[in-house]
Amino acid sequence: MSTASVPAPQAPSLTPEQRQSWVRAVRSPRMLLVEVVGGLVTALALIPEVISFSIIAGVDPRMGLFTSFVMAVAIAVLGGRPAMITAAAGSVALVIAPLVREHGVQYLIATILLAGVLQIVMGLFGMAQLMRFIPRQVMVGFVNALAILIFMAQMHELIGVTWVVYPLLAAGLAIMVLLPRLTRSVPAPLVTVVVLTLVTVGMGLTHVPTVGDKGALPDSLPQLLIPDVPFDLETLRVILPYAVGVAFVGLLETLLTATLVDDITDTGSDKTRESWGLGAATVLGGLFGGMGGCAMIGQTMVNVRASGARTRISTALAGVFLLVLTVSLGGVVAEIPMVALVAVMVVVAVTTFDWHSVAPRTLRMMPRSELAVMLVTVAATVVTSNLAIGVGAGIVLACILFVRRVAHVVTLEREEVSEREVRYSVRGELFFASSNDLFAQFEYARDPASVVIDMSEAHIWDASTVAALDSVIEKYRRAGITAQVAGLNQVSRRMRVRLSRLSS
Repeated sequence: MSTASVPAPQAPSLTPEQRQSWVRAVRSPRMLLVEVVGGLVTALALIPEVISFSIIAGVDPRMGLFTSFVMAVAIAVLGGRPAMITAAAGSVALVIAPLVREHGVQYLIATILLAGVLQIVMGLFGMAQLMRFIPRQVMVGFVNALAILIFMAQMHELIGVTWVVYPLLAAGLAIMVLLPRLTRSVPAPLVTVVVLTLVTVGMGLTHVPTVGDKGALPDSLPQLLIPDVPFDLETLRVILPYAVGVAFVGLLETLLTATLVDDITDTGSDKTRESWGLGAATVLGGLFGGMGGCAMIGQTMVNVRASGARTRISTALAGVFLLVLTVSLGGVVAEIPMVALVAVMVVVAVTTFDWHSVAPRTLRMMPRSELAVMLVTVAATVVTSNLAIGVGAGIVLACILFVRRVAHVVTLEREEVSEREVRYSVRGELFFASSNDLFAQFEYARDPASVVIDMSEAHIWDASTVAALDSVIEKYRRAGITAQVAGLNQVSRRMRVRLSRLSS
């Protein structure tokens, strides 16, 4: 067997049709309208979310809004997943909040710049290829946890508000559910926002919470900034742990979101390009005083699922509309009732949840181990409000359960060849988990003077297995029995020669 390294599989490249999808959209008024409206509705949904995330991070809301503008436009050009929305995100805000409290905004900007560089490096070195090791049930748990978090986030907007909000919510939900059944030529999210805004303004419902209540909107364009921090090892010591956290969390959430959109749209995307593209967008966001971000799953669902957008046009326009709405039309945007956006996001949450995964028939047929992986992913994500932690917990549990299953696949059969010789046939994949109990499976007291351990249907994967075989042979030697290993394949033999204390 050749030991030459096998090249890592390449990420699926974009087809010529996908590369030119934005050209077709420009040439088709109907497709272009879908992209424009998708970008507009997504921008409206971004504003209150980004302001909230800015408050969580402890920075001025303008930093979050400028970050979202720069990253959305940059990723539309550099990214590999069309129609995905990248902006200031809650997961990144949770990571950087302690840094802002302890060291201030200047260190935050330096951290974001370093995080972007790390993401570029991870992208160029194939970090995206690790996505294939994430089990399907972790992905299902990720999607379901996302839907729950989106839904729970909307509940904060419905507590302690005037009673008028609830009829408005019912009206918004009715529009979101019923309008697509009548016509899809007019996007339901946009109609919901416009109708509820006209109702609240026209009827003078001043006690209904609005976007303007979330925080001040910017009145100027973003400016290029260089962080005012000492460029020395002490600064690196402070910012490096946070930069690594931002880079990893942002990249993980972005790649998971890209995979989800691939599934929804039945198209492929270049995950490697998305990885370094996110890093470049993060660097650009940092240079304009941003707080960092990644793919925003809720807003991506608004753009892709609710609005039907499919190209980079909607992604770029979401950033452009965000800047125009907040800088030039801030007064108008501030009047949008939060309940209108809540209605949109509630429907997005309900449609995002994988209801098939919790159907009674599915639960009865699904292996308990896979069900446990999904539930742990959901529970860890919901409890911590951190998708990266939830996915990490799901992957760890899936690995443990996989190792446990594989450990019991190895079999050992004893055959008496003659009065003076016994042959043991080992079958299966031998590694630290499956080889740990190998030592106890041999019948040392019963065996004659010669023992052959046939490994022709087994494979050695690690040093633990080599050590286990050494222990078996050593115990036979102390009992005056000659034991030898036979049938090793080329790779296993080389590993044993390299690691064994005994010569084969």
